[in-house]
Amino acid sequence: MTTPMPRSKVKKKQTWNSESVFTTPEAFDEAVGDLLESLPEVKKYQGHLGEGINTFLNAMQAMDLLDQRASKVRVYASMSNAVDANDPLGAAMNSKAMSAIAQAGATASYLEPELLAIGEATLRRWIDSDPRMQKFDFFFTDLFRKQTHVRSAEVEELMGMLRDPFQAVRMTAGAIANADFKFKPAKDSKGRKIELTQSTKNSLLHSPDRKARQTAWENYNDKYLEFKNTLSGNLAASIKSNVFNMKARNFNSSLEATLFNGNVPVEMFHNLLNIFQKNLPMWHKYWRIRRKALGVKTLHPYDVWAPLTAKKHKVPFETAVDWICEGLTPMGDEYVDTMRKGCLEDRWVDWAPNAGKREGAFSTRVPSDTHPFIMMSYTDDIGSMSTLSHELGHSIHAYYASRAQPMMYYLYPSIIAETASNFNQAMTRAHLLKTKKDKNFQIALLEEAMGNFHRYFFIMPTLARFELETHQRAEKGQPLTAESMNNLMADLFSEGYGGEMNMDRDRVGITWGTFTTHLYIDYYSFQYAIGISAAHAIAKRVLDGVPNAAQDHINFLKAGSSMPPMDVYKTAGIDMTSTQPIEDAFAMLNEYIDRLGELTGK
Repeated sequence: MTTPMPRSKVKKKQTWNSESVFTTPEAFDEAVGDLLESLPEVKKYQGHLGEGINTFLNAMQAMDLLDQRASKVRVYASMSNAVDANDPLGAAMNSKAMSAIAQAGATASYLEPELLAIGEATLRRWIDSDPRMQKFDFFFTDLFRKQTHVRSAEVEELMGMLRDPFQAVRMTAGAIANADFKFKPAKDSKGRKIELTQSTKNSLLHSPDRKARQTAWENYNDKYLEFKNTLSGNLAASIKSNVFNMKARNFNSSLEATLFNGNVPVEMFHNLLNIFQKNLPMWHKYWRIRRKALGVKTLHPYDVWAPLTAKKHKVPFETAVDWICEGLTPMGDEYVDTMRKGCLEDRWVDWAPNAGKREGAFSTRVPSDTHPFIMMSYTDDIGSMSTLSHELGHSIHAYYASRAQPMMYYLYPSIIAETASNFNQAMTRAHLLKTKKDKNFQIALLEEAMGNFHRYFFIMPTLARFELETHQRAEKGQPLTAESMNNLMADLFSEGYGGEMNMDRDRVGITWGTFTTHLYIDYYSFQYAIGISAAHAIAKRVLDGVPNAAQDHINFLKAGSSMPPMDVYKTAGIDMTSTQPIEDAFAMLNEYIDRLGELTGK
């Protein structure tokens, strides 16, 4: 039985440079202490912001420093826990950081209520009379947009204190899945056992051995089914916390509350789901093509990621970096050189698939005095290259935004985040489809594209429909049980499969339980589909040679949250208030499906 490498055996070059944030865990503890000791410096301005510009600026400087400290503490604390969920020190640091950050949030919570009490007219006079106030223009505009939903200072402080216990359910879901779950090994067609972990699951699901795929998929989902009641109670608690926030801030629905907070039109959510449902026959066509290409009588969910050619394409980490950088050449030297140096010299990426490593991949957002970090499990294939390209898109976004914006604006909203990542993938894919003409390699690239679209244009909209329904049930006081969640999820997937896929209702139904990150960030999943739509629209401008298109995208990355999200998109030259980019992305998906059918002769 193949056993995943223990964390202690991972080579240094395969790990991220956590020591560039804090040299030792002791230095982290000291930073947490400094953060907590700085709270009185922030608190002392409470009740005094209206005394004048200088007092306000001093308070904002104290809060800016607090944000910087909190950001570094948060990132460092999550690093050990992410790459080794069994590391007790990492778990302890993560808990300590979350508690300190919650205290920091509660301490600074007086800012918005107090500014609202001062009044917009006074704050506008401050902006007009002092150049130092100019950068707060959008901050004030957005604050007064939210005015009717901001509560008193006492209530805001209480809600700030609730962040820590509310976030506990998300941490619990991650701990259960990444630390506590021990999966039954998969078995290949020769009966050999293969270790199944969060970091090896994806490579097994991409295996050409159908028995290995089947047993990996079944054993993985069976573990979640075993704990379905615990997981459903945990997710229900998260959903109920969203409903609590909705009611506390006087919104009509949790969807409205979430999207209002991010300044995203509610119509965008419904438009996406309507377009998705209209295009479900496109997915039904893809399932038929995939079934024929695999030569199987019945397609099963574990066949979704199966390779369509027997030829393997090994892509070592360094080769992937080269190909990604080549694909992004139109973006200019700074963009490309920053990514290359980050991967090969500055150790942005923790990429070894070791035991205890959490599922999936992510990129951190950090202040400008350090660099972004990527966690993933790289397995020397095209899919891993695509994931690396995606996460580097997030990282270059964080790099540009943190250096162009003050702390108050550098954390771009989630509706924006998935655009930069998918842009990198679109550019890399376009480059390789153009330069690598081998038929089998072309099929593999299109499979990678379909895997990406499957996640963002099938899985994520399906999860969004699940989110909407479960939140609406909670808002009406209806129970959320494991059985009701499983049935809802199975029904939604059944519609998406359109009779072209064998339905294992129990194992498909527990899909919600396997998303221990996405479903704990309310209404995040649909934003992936928005992101991939915008990304392909921007990539098309760059690839078509539209004047200044590359610089437009860099300006988009630099904007952070310094303007409304729809205006940030306009800096990239696209209009996301229109449904056209979404329609165009589905049209591109259809082209990929047809091309794959041609290449496989199906």
